[in-house]
Amino acid sequence: MTARSFAILIEAMRTSICIILVHLLIKYRLHFLPESVAVVSLGILMGAFIKIIEAQKLANWKEEEMFRPNMFFLLLLPPIIFESGYSLHKGNFFQNIGSITLFSVFGTAISAFIVGGGIYFLGQADVIYKLNMTDSFAFGSLISAVDPVATIAIFNALNVDPVLNMLVFGESILNDAVSIVLTNTAEGLTRENMSDVSGWQTFLQALGYFLKMFFGSAALGTLTGLISALVLKHIDLRKTPSLEFGMMIIFAYLPYGLAEGISLSGIMAILFSGIVMSHYTHHNLSPVTQILMQQTLRTVAFMCETCVFAFLGLSIFSFPHKFEMSFVIWCIVLVLFGRAVNIFPLSYLLNFFRDHKITPKMMFIMWFSGLRGAIPYALSLHLGLEPIEKRQLIGTTTIIIVLFTILLLGGGTMPLIRLIDIEDSKARKRNKKDINLSKTEKMGNTIESEHLSELTEEEYEAQYIKRQDLKGFMWFDAKYLNPFFTRRLTQEDLHHGRIQMKTLTNKWYEEVRQGPSGSEDDEQELL
Repeated sequence: MTARSFAILIEAMRTSICIILVHLLIKYRLHFLPESVAVVSLGILMGAFIKIIEAQKLANWKEEEMFRPNMFFLLLLPPIIFESGYSLHKGNFFQNIGSITLFSVFGTAISAFIVGGGIYFLGQADVIYKLNMTDSFAFGSLISAVDPVATIAIFNALNVDPVLNMLVFGESILNDAVSIVLTNTAEGLTRENMSDVSGWQTFLQALGYFLKMFFGSAALGTLTGLISALVLKHIDLRKTPSLEFGMMIIFAYLPYGLAEGISLSGIMAILFSGIVMSHYTHHNLSPVTQILMQQTLRTVAFMCETCVFAFLGLSIFSFPHKFEMSFVIWCIVLVLFGRAVNIFPLSYLLNFFRDHKITPKMMFIMWFSGLRGAIPYALSLHLGLEPIEKRQLIGTTTIIIVLFTILLLGGGTMPLIRLIDIEDSKARKRNKKDINLSKTEKMGNTIESEHLSELTEEEYEAQYIKRQDLKGFMWFDAKYLNPFFTRRLTQEDLHHGRIQMKTLTNKWYEEVRQGPSGSEDDEQELL
């Protein structure tokens, strides 16, 4: 067995153990423990076990325990980002799109400049390890990627304000892509010779590169999603769900490869493609493929997230570290301060234009819920910094900050929410045993109603066009875009869809229970 094959075997076994761990959390209703924290802790234990084996010279698993950033960006991250966009509640998202965009784009940029600038000037003052301007900005960008998985689970469990839930969730989705683009911008400046360029010219060049990456990638992803909607609207694959599902998988990954091939951001492209395909393409699918697509994406995203969090815990023992206490402490301070400068001023600014105000309690929870996760860790390993000790310092510091936010801030979110009394009256009556932080259990038992809607032309007119509360883009979308990109069904289409679902559920279920007792004529009549 080659080393690469053995590495695949070890990864499969590691993921299987993590799945069993999540199953035990659900089975024994240990819902107070977020799954991300449990998987990271398991990764830490596995890393310690491997170190003991290597110390006894029983085996050498350096190759198997190594985390490869290219594998993360090519295989693990795209399904996570696409599923986030595909499973998004578009109603709340688009109603708060202005606020979410301000937090995710301008807020992330503010945080990156605060952290990066603070590290640069502290280094120049010989307070911490000295980094140049582009390296400082690259680290500030990657550490600004927010991943509040545990916080969102707590929000859902406690039924907090839906606006707060969507602001945090929507910000985290766009924030990941923005952070990656900002980091790529800093890397692009590092690769070029900027010694003869002034600071103002450097800023303009970085701004132009960011705008090209952001809007170019978003436009490419949107265009790909719209093309997929037209293809599946005019090529009827509803009677062959396997072909329909295969076409969806191709269109899901297409924008990532296309964007990376023309030097744009594949993550940004696949995010916007997921949102557009969920809004238009999904409703051109048969009911079978709609459910299959939704559950498959959730399963693949769960597997990818589990792999990354396990690697994160494992990296404590497998990664060559360079630890500097002053650098770590100042970075944590700057990360918290940058998050505060991001959230509080922008929230007060947005309240001048919002009907549903962002309260001071919401602002504090949004600041506290700025957890860091897998993306900063992978980006820190992806940076080609020289010398090697600089790369090790950035990687070690990133791991410490990620674990600090996940374990400390993530673990403290529920007590904090209870303390400041942000939950509603029903949630106050719940005891701790009723709180369910299992993201996997909730997602596995849920089918989004908006993802299964099949409306005839008359039903669509009655439900959407005549609604008086639709304004601006949502009215334009309901009036013109949605009818153009989605198929309006006939009563015959709906009847066939119901028969198809019944064939794949009720009839098969009865056959499994009672045995193959039905006749071929009955089957043909049903079909």
